[in-house]
Amino acid sequence: MKKHLLALMLACWASQAVAAFDVVALGVNGGVEEGNLTSYLVRSDDQKLYLGLDAGSVLPGIRKGLEKGSFPEVTTENAAPNTGQGAVFRNLIGGYFISHGHLDHLAGLIISSPEDTKKPIYGTADTIGTLRQHYFNGRVWPNFTDSGSGLRIGTYRLNLQRPDQRFSLGLTGLDGRIYPLSHGGTPSSMILVSRNNQSFAFFGDTGPDEVEKSKNLDAVWRVLGDEIKAKRLKGLIIETSYPDDVPDSKLFGHLTPHWLLKELGNLQQYAGGEGALKDLTVIISHVKPSLKAGADPEKEIMQQLEKGNNLGVKFVRMQQGDKLTF
Repeated sequence: MKKHLLALMLACWASQAVAAFDVVALGVNGGVEEGNLTSYLVRSDDQKLYLGLDAGSVLPGIRKGLEKGSFPEVTTENAAPNTGQGAVFRNLIGGYFISHGHLDHLAGLIISSPEDTKKPIYGTADTIGTLRQHYFNGRVWPNFTDSGSGLRIGTYRLNLQRPDQRFSLGLTGLDGRIYPLSHGGTPSSMILVSRNNQSFAFFGDTGPDEVEKSKNLDAVWRVLGDEIKAKRLKGLIIETSYPDDVPDSKLFGHLTPHWLLKELGNLQQYAGGEGALKDLTVIISHVKPSLKAGADPEKEIMQQLEKGNNLGVKFVRMQQGDKLTF
């Protein structure tokens, strides 16, 4: 009996020791061009279901992910009666976290809702209120939620979560904690997801504390600093919307490479000082495409980040459909 108990304990310890997160990029841009707007999936590698992290472009990202082989568990045979796209959308996404109420972070969720299966949506009071009052209200779009005005179709269960309180994220096996961010006058938020003593952070849109006249990022860095000290944080997704030539007065609640590097410097201090962020994976999201001839903001942003990177972090720019495991 003791041998069996010891073997079980060792097996559980081993599974926790190698726990990782799978991340699939369904949309990586912000702003003006539809079809590739902020949306990611994350799951623990020992679970079937993903959590959606924002939902700017959902179905186009799934299609691209299937083309790139990011969903190897889905085949034509086992997807039936759905297409591969339908199988991922309906059966592999176990719920959504929506960081704030701007269209480029939730348009895909709204447009695709008539074909979705029942699942929960998580967010702050402001985000859930915006979804209920301004989108799923029977006028802008049919009410596919379980609350609010008009006929309630009930596909989505709206879950309002208080800041810095741990909660279970449906059937994904993940736990979450939400923290407020400041986004040019619009409330936004970050979620820290965790499982098996490992964590991963996803940021909605945010400006730097100094420009926003806020302490929200400072509070988040303190939390993530503790995660790094405990060797739990596997990585994070954060926006860098504009290159450094955009003045602070035109940021409208967003980050540039200069400001992200400065903010990550604050994280480094809370994480233990110089060298504490070495090899931390930082995925750059929400780059705003330019309609200016010859402009390449993505290339410019990544070059500026690498040039100023004295922190030792690994900056990664995922493309739509890409999958990474941490």
